Amino acid sequence: MSTRCEFKPVKFFCGLIYGREPAAETALARLQEIVSGIDDRSPAIPFAATDYYRREMGEPLLRRFVSFREWLPPGRLAAIKIAALGLEQTLAVAGRRTVNLDPGYLSEANVIIATAKNHYHRVPLADGIYAHMEYVLKDGRIQFLPWTYPDFKTDAYLDFFQRLKERHRKERKEMIRITSGV
Repeated sequence: MSTRCEFKPVKFFCGLIYGREPAAETALARLQEIVSGIDDRSPAIPFAATDYYRREMGEPLLRRFVSFREWLPPGRLAAIKIAALGLEQTLAVAGRRTVNLDPGYLSEANVIIATAKNHYHRVPLADGIYAHMEYVLKDGRIQFLPWTYPDFKTDAYLDFFQRLKERHRKERKEMIRITSGV
């Protein structure tokens, strides 16, 4: 028989797609009010994986990832995505987004990204938001899934997620040390 227990807190991050650095920096400042302070950021990575955002946001487009300092319950993901969608609209110019925000989290087992788009492999969370599992973390490695986005398989993205995985491991170890009094 299984026993229910509280979910462990997770390490949140956000991916940004944008064309101009000022829009990204404004979004990051507001995200810190929504989630918590930023403790790591990737370099700006050219984003050419899809044409999906070009018509609305122009080109060239960049991708950046940031991680947040405070560990939060995974159940907060839907609310954070809803706040991010609102922020996208607030920062829009003439009805066109200047930044796309993809919040997610890294747990001991996987990397999850929030989306408002349903698909066969996505799990409903709340209020029209779905969980998209991007990677599984198994045998100490990041492992792709059949639906892992092609750009998430690139070295530039994996560099960030490897650092995030290592930061997660160290911070979790420190939290365990502090709570156990060792």
